Amino acid sequence: MTFSEVVRFALRGLSANKLRSSLTMLGILIGVAAVILLVAVGNGSARAISDRIEALGTNTITVLSTSRAGSALTEKMAGALVDPVLAPDVKSVSPVVSSSATVTYEGSDHEVSTFVGATPSWFTASNTPVGRGAAFTADDEAQGRRVVVIGQTVAEELFAGVDPIDKQVTVGGALFTVVGVLDQKSSTGFQDANDTAVAPLTAVRQVLTGYGPLTSILVEAAGPAKVDAVQSQVSAILDQQLDVGGNTSTPYRIQNASQLLETQTETADTFTTLLGAVAAISLLVGGIGITNIMLVTVTERTREIGIRKALGAPRRTILTQFLIEATLLSVIGGALGVVAALIGSSFVIVGVQPVIVPSSVALALSVSIAIGLFFGGLPAARAARLRPIDALRYE
Repeated sequence: MTFSEVVRFALRGLSANKLRSSLTMLGILIGVAAVILLVAVGNGSARAISDRIEALGTNTITVLSTSRAGSALTEKMAGALVDPVLAPDVKSVSPVVSSSATVTYEGSDHEVSTFVGATPSWFTASNTPVGRGAAFTADDEAQGRRVVVIGQTVAEELFAGVDPIDKQVTVGGALFTVVGVLDQKSSTGFQDANDTAVAPLTAVRQVLTGYGPLTSILVEAAGPAKVDAVQSQVSAILDQQLDVGGNTSTPYRIQNASQLLETQTETADTFTTLLGAVAAISLLVGGIGITNIMLVTVTERTREIGIRKALGAPRRTILTQFLIEATLLSVIGGALGVVAALIGSSFVIVGVQPVIVPSSVALALSVSIAIGLFFGGLPAARAARLRPIDALRYE
């Protein structure tokens, strides 16, 4: 019997029990789709977070206070970091205060989650370009002019169908003039990166935050290769400013965007692998289902096997037929699972846009085929070992 004839017999055997075969393929379909989609969700989440970190600028560091007594960050400290001798690799320094604030325009209110007060260098250092209009200037900051650059979400909520440039909004009881709108930024799904507004540091302190400590200090290095050097230089200056001894823990914390990105990437890889491993359990369950179905199939077709062996069918042919049946179940189920996963990836899942990983598709299909061969091996071997006389006697 040729291989094509064996395949034809296998397909005929599967079609004889359509419901049973369909349910078995459904188990494989769910397993393959789950593996691909969960890995895609993990990858999509990692990419969204990476985009947010990279959007901060991988050539920047952020200095944060640890909120210990006497450790408040001040403008004097920020000014000390602009030192061509002690910090030659520092390109710019931006003192930052931030708060939430309600912005009002012609009776419409919008709660801005992040209202930032900063200097003009903040736009470049934070990799936050202005899409329309213009950023405020150093003179605006020095004079405390009440001008503001708003994010896309703020513009859409307050100025639907209206050009916001040169319009006046009320913030904290004071009038601010909108001079620009920020470019659209990607969001993780948990926080809207476009729900923000930026104004001169002096104006925000006058109206919103008062003249207390800074929220953070954003330091831009001369280039990505200089970030580690800048971190050391900033640490040395701050230690001197805060009179930190050699054996004392520092009352501030430095976030290095490039190190944060590297750490996040490692964590995301572990998370994605874990998701894939959990989803793979459903593939294993599907494989057990194949074993059960094929054992039932062999039992039901015992007399058929006996007749074929009595007519001269070799053991190899019987073994091949049942192995092909089991493999076809997993291959068809796996292919349908890939289709289901591709369709599912077009939807946002738990706030994350899945990103299909081609290697996960290939791996899931390969595993489904291997499962068909492995779990179909026992029933196939059992069928091939049947003696013709015993099979013909089977009722």
